[in-house]
Amino acid sequence: MRIDKFAAEQTGISRADAKAMIKKRQIIVNGSPVMSGDVHIDPEKDEIIIGGKYINYREHLYIMLNKPAGTVCAVKDELSPTVLELIPPELRRKGLFPAGRLDKDTEGFVFITDDGALAHRMLSPRSHVEKEYEVTLEKPSEDGYKELFASGMTIDRGEKCLPAEIIFTEDRHKVRLIICEGKYHQVKRMMEAAGNRVTFLRRIRIGGLPLDPDLPLGRCREIMHKEVAQIYAKQKQNSPRNF
Repeated sequence: MRIDKFAAEQTGISRADAKAMIKKRQIIVNGSPVMSGDVHIDPEKDEIIIGGKYINYREHLYIMLNKPAGTVCAVKDELSPTVLELIPPELRRKGLFPAGRLDKDTEGFVFITDDGALAHRMLSPRSHVEKEYEVTLEKPSEDGYKELFASGMTIDRGEKCLPAEIIFTEDRHKVRLIICEGKYHQVKRMMEAAGNRVTFLRRIRIGGLPLDPDLPLGRCREIMHKEVAQIYAKQKQNSPRNF
């Protein structure tokens, strides 16, 4: 791989910026400053320092973001701040995108990556990757909700939903809902079909990977490969957290 391409992909800088750093001898490979952008390196074997920082090569990047309300799950938006704008410089790189969406006013776990193949598999309804939400309702939940949601309810526009699981808490205005698909505004539309209304919504789990309880709202952290594997686990986090 060319060193200027490597620098751009791994740090988020442009090729032009990489070449400028090369001229200033700020890119070092195996102890020696690189003299040209077309120098080829082995990213898995060579020791590479860019701007004084050692770069550990990662083919793909996986990020957990605790999304705040008011941000949109998009790469670019002319009217509102995007989730990508919350990523700190040290985790930025080309090609990042949110895998799946949360509404602008919804909080919680957003998975951000540059791995298109993994995102496609994760979002496919055939994968049945669970998404768990904390839901606050306008009216108290009813016992009949369990059977209604488990049956695969039909929401507005005649859309049929896959079976979902609802978990009651001590406060009947607050429930947890587990779904394995991602229709437009699905949780809100399901609750409206049940005769209720969502007043607060937060996603707390994707697959077997829960939102880090120590991750503040609006902050993010890198997800390690062993954690990425948890996404496909069929584990349910059935104990309420901070709710």
